[in-house]
Amino acid sequence: MDGALETLKREFAGLRSGRASPALLEPVRVEAYGSEVPLAQVGTVAVPESRMLTVQVWDRTLVGAVERAIRDSGLGLNPAADGQIVRVPIPALTGERRVELSKAAGRYAEGAKIAVRGVRRDGMDQIRKSEIGEDVVKDWSDEVQKLTDAYVKRVDDALAEKDKEIKQV
Repeated sequence: MDGALETLKREFAGLRSGRASPALLEPVRVEAYGSEVPLAQVGTVAVPESRMLTVQVWDRTLVGAVERAIRDSGLGLNPAADGQIVRVPIPALTGERRVELSKAAGRYAEGAKIAVRGVRRDGMDQIRKSEIGEDVVKDWSDEVQKLTDAYVKRVDDALAEKDKEIKQV
């Protein structure tokens, strides 16, 4: 269940909320050295100001590939190369884009809830298969359900926080 929550937090970090964050570029993959590699393996991502990201590309020959990968990533960003540094301005979010991001956050949260419920199902199956008395099975099943409810609430809380952050102008 902790894994589902950690994955959700990573996915939320990739949703931009108008502020620059290095996590925004984590899903970007660059065509380099004959294969696709994560952006973090070809350069250093930094946040010099609140609405700007920079990527210090280590190999000068990959600057164009990094610029192209960021542009084609579907994040709605328009990078500009400046020597070995690729500058990525973060545009202000439109109302329409905020609604899209909010829906995406909801989808991520629902995926996390499904993962938590899958863990609950596995736990319940293990409890039922064990060779213990019915009263112990009932107690353990209640504990697993309480734990599941607590994690679902944490997912809902994280979604509410991200939604507030996205809709903040």
